[in-house]
Amino acid sequence: MPINSDYRGPGELPEVIPVFPLPGALLLPRGQMPLNIFEPRYLAMVDDAFRDGHRLIGMIQPDAAHSRQNNEPALFHVGCVGRITQLAESGDGRYILELTGISRFKVVEEIKALTPYRQCKVDFFAFIDDFTARKGEEEVDRAALLSALTAFLKVNNLKVDWEGVESAPNEALVNALAMMSPYGVAEKQAMLEAPDLKTRAEILIAVTEMDLAKKRTSGDPPLQ
Repeated sequence: MPINSDYRGPGELPEVIPVFPLPGALLLPRGQMPLNIFEPRYLAMVDDAFRDGHRLIGMIQPDAAHSRQNNEPALFHVGCVGRITQLAESGDGRYILELTGISRFKVVEEIKALTPYRQCKVDFFAFIDDFTARKGEEEVDRAALLSALTAFLKVNNLKVDWEGVESAPNEALVNALAMMSPYGVAEKQAMLEAPDLKTRAEILIAVTEMDLAKKRTSGDPPLQ
């Protein structure tokens, strides 16, 4: 989805951003993530994102294995910032919004903020390739990716819009499948931190194949 602000490099993004810790949530550059915002601190975060004009929110997974002094979970060191590109009020105090991913970031430090939501000083320069659309997509093994997708759909008795899949560029296909995948925090973080699109696709294929193999041997019910 094209957005009104054209971010051509890390220098066009602020050094401090609000972050939304959400386990299992994977946002990737140029991907779209729907969010249902209802907690007061995150409602305030959305209001402030519009007030400062940037409309940016950093999606990041909490690291449940570690906690801070106030018992809040620590954060993983890599997340992805997105811009609010759609917003609707629900009428019952919630925001229904969509984020469009811009670039991944590394957390430099979490700052002591007076806001009810958490904020981090971040570095985008480690992921400068994120600002180039479709970079490296010619190296993706599309046939292997589609084969894994086909097997996953069959085992889980699911259907997909194959016309849309076949017409999607490799970047959009890999990132959409990674974001929608039903895997856990560790797998999602591995896909987020992949150095390039080819590696992300390989991780997605490997995780899917391991999940399918486990189902074939254990007889577990399919993922829903």
